[in-house]
Amino acid sequence: MRRDHLERTGRRTAVITGAGSGLGRSLALNLARQGWTIGISDVDAERAGCTLELVEKAGGSGEAYRCDVRDADQVGAMARRFFAEWGGVSLLVNNAGIAVAGSVGDAEISEWRRIVDVNLMGCVNGCHAFIPMMKSNGGGHIVNVASFAGIMNLPEMAPYNMTKAGVISLSETLSMELAGDRIGVTVVCPTFFETNLLDTMTCTNEFQTEFARSAFRNARITCDEVAACIIRGARKGKLYVMPQTSARLSWLAKRFFPLLTNRVFALGYRYGIARPVIMWMSKHGMV
Repeated sequence: MRRDHLERTGRRTAVITGAGSGLGRSLALNLARQGWTIGISDVDAERAGCTLELVEKAGGSGEAYRCDVRDADQVGAMARRFFAEWGGVSLLVNNAGIAVAGSVGDAEISEWRRIVDVNLMGCVNGCHAFIPMMKSNGGGHIVNVASFAGIMNLPEMAPYNMTKAGVISLSETLSMELAGDRIGVTVVCPTFFETNLLDTMTCTNEFQTEFARSAFRNARITCDEVAACIIRGARKGKLYVMPQTSARLSWLAKRFFPLLTNRVFALGYRYGIARPVIMWMSKHGMV
């Protein structure tokens, strides 16, 4: 029988950050249908409460918990709360995130700091707080939600690309560090799919705004489908989960032809054809 990496501790308890909407909510509902108890963490307490209601209707249970992942003390208090209340947390999903688009030199430094604090340090804070307790409780699993932007690094998305590349690097490091502690690690690298990132996204020009709207609107995979793919991958103990076929093919291209991949985008920007091509791809669900 295939080993289930999410239930190696015998518990069905999870904490999901950014679970008040979007992918975090879909992940919570996916686990709820399997009878899990879920800590629904979000900076917006009202949204977290709405997710809890849906979780209970879906057959799960849990608690809504307001937490700002930028604050290490708040994340630490959350970890202590759920470990004490449930006797252990078998799954941590570091999902909370925001989006900032802009070229280097255009995006405000304050926006760089904001996205680093949420996307990267929020993930670090979660790992820092939960890992020692997971070790003491015999293991667990960590899912870090990154993005394919951390691999392909599209132009005009430097702040977002950088933070997601950092999450991928952190996850790869943890997968080696925790190999002897019965703690598995999965990093998720999706391309565009329906989510609520546009609600808080900041851009420096109209092209970036229109591209993001088009890419989200024309995505060929739903939030629930991405969530299901993540849970399946984590159960199998996969390090990388790339829900879309286009992401997996692009990853292979980047791995085997890194200079060529970079040169194509560079030439596109040099001759002014990159933006029209990228926009066309977004309208056809190809990003």
